[in-house]
Amino acid sequence: MHNNDAILNTFKRLGAVQTGHFMLTSGNHSDTYVQCARILENPRINARLCKKLAQPWMKSRVDIVAGPAVGGIIGAYELARALKARAIYLERVDNKLVLRRGFTINNGENVLVIEDVVTTGGSAQEVVEVIKENKGKVVGVVSLVDRSGKAESPFNVKFNALLKVNPPIYKPEECPLCKKGIPVAKPGSRGLK
Repeated sequence: MHNNDAILNTFKRLGAVQTGHFMLTSGNHSDTYVQCARILENPRINARLCKKLAQPWMKSRVDIVAGPAVGGIIGAYELARALKARAIYLERVDNKLVLRRGFTINNGENVLVIEDVVTTGGSAQEVVEVIKENKGKVVGVVSLVDRSGKAESPFNVKFNALLKVNPPIYKPEECPLCKKGIPVAKPGSRGLK
């Protein structure tokens, strides 16, 4: 396991941990947002963190590392480099993640799924389903940040993350920040529609 405090300090130093009033991809609200793009924009740091994320998988056969666009693209590339695997990503078409750009998965290839931040695990689970539909074998899911608050894997496979954070998450109708009239920001990539 990694030193959560050291990783958290790196994230804070790079401005990846933000405070305010945020709408998460799930639609829920929080006073804390982890913007992994601030990590991913630093190639040396991202490579170092992805090497740490790869450690539990070094003795496993991983043929492909796959992630959802946008958050999983750079992480998939660096993790694949560390594991000497191929890197692919899935994109949303009509609000559904799909393989595009000629990416393929051969029958039985071992695929490790990466996501930048796991809160509900919805995007990573979508990737898992597409991998299975394409006859790949999902060996696990990894993320830079686990903010799911769950002790067990939110997936039916092994799950590990570099950093665990558990800020409060509110349903919009119960959000104390909304009740105070604090404007909400939606910084995630799905907020660009």
